[in-house]
Amino acid sequence: MGSSTDEFDVIVIGGGIMGSATAYQTAKRGCKTLLLEQFDLLHHLGSSHGESRTIRGTYPEDYYTDMVLEASELWREVESEAGYKVYTSTPQLDMGPANDASLKAVIASCQKNSFSFQILDHDEVANKFSGRLSIPENWIAVLTELGGVIKPTKAVSMFQALAFRRGAVLKDNMEVKDIKRDEVRGGMVVYTATGDKFWGRKCVVTAGAWTKKLVHSVTGHELPIQPLETAVWYWRIKEGHEEKFTIKGDFPTFASYGRPYIYGTPSLEFPGLIKIAVHGGCLCDPDKRPWMPGRDLDSLKEWIEGRFLGLLDCSAPAATQSCMYSMTPDEDFVLDFLGGEFGEDVVIGGGFSGHGFKMSPVIGRILADLVLTGSADGVELKHFRIGRFDENPKGNVKEFADQVGFIESPY
Repeated sequence: MGSSTDEFDVIVIGGGIMGSATAYQTAKRGCKTLLLEQFDLLHHLGSSHGESRTIRGTYPEDYYTDMVLEASELWREVESEAGYKVYTSTPQLDMGPANDASLKAVIASCQKNSFSFQILDHDEVANKFSGRLSIPENWIAVLTELGGVIKPTKAVSMFQALAFRRGAVLKDNMEVKDIKRDEVRGGMVVYTATGDKFWGRKCVVTAGAWTKKLVHSVTGHELPIQPLETAVWYWRIKEGHEEKFTIKGDFPTFASYGRPYIYGTPSLEFPGLIKIAVHGGCLCDPDKRPWMPGRDLDSLKEWIEGRFLGLLDCSAPAATQSCMYSMTPDEDFVLDFLGGEFGEDVVIGGGFSGHGFKMSPVIGRILADLVLTGSADGVELKHFRIGRFDENPKGNVKEFADQVGFIESPY
């Protein structure tokens, strides 16, 4: 080190969606930015790859709605800058038993945030979706206009390309092993497994499922962020019915509250297939994953058969993919300063708990705000502070059940 080519205003550690969105934001603001990724750029080993992610404005926690609304606007702005689309809009349908606490909280959140919605009963769902979808008599559904599908790998590539266009330096196969304060000059020195080191005035850690390991190796502090491996399943639509479930029509992204929590998207990425998956998985070491954890799919098959009126082949998934979540005890994010000897010079973005991708443009904005100015407008950060786990190991207190289900690893 010593060359100006090794010195930066901001070093972002982790080149998934959150790190790439952050690097885009800092580079856009004129900061000399370095984005470090431990694997190849656009790898499939973490949480930012694959064929689709959903976006929805319906949350039991009312503090996410404004973040999703801002994110939906930022997605369009970034698409305009890039010159291509990664986000396709659809309606969003949330369904479940009428007395489900989480679904009732979704309705209350919509009301509090003046977020337009319709409540549909069994007959209204059948009429709305013309015999393609059914819910039990004692269920309701919440229909909103803000839904959609995001293409994740394409989105990561988009942020990286725009960051590069703005002058950011992107380096892959650079596993960060340590971060130390430069006691002489100030700022941070970042050390990699390859022997390279880089100096930065500030640093942002967005290491996904590896965040806990990296923070512990740097500070000795145990962040309550636990990696979880999850599987995504695609199911074949029976012949002659394929067009009924495509994204080109009015078929929505959807979520079903209860045990298990089930979600899905219209047919888009694979012709004739529709994604329907369980929001959950098994805890794992990100460096020793089981890859495609085994799971009893009987309850999911039963749900598909009941909701989709026999129009899908639910004998077995047609395709399966795997990725990871980074879980916090309360399923809320960590957006905060690392603190301790690093003070406000190192910012952490992690613990996105399987629902952060949709908000990545606004999270990148927030993390850039924090690292460059020490504060972030438009978001109540108390819900995302690390210190909440010191006050209560379970984090934020909620009046409804967790959405993510945990299963025992078969390995």
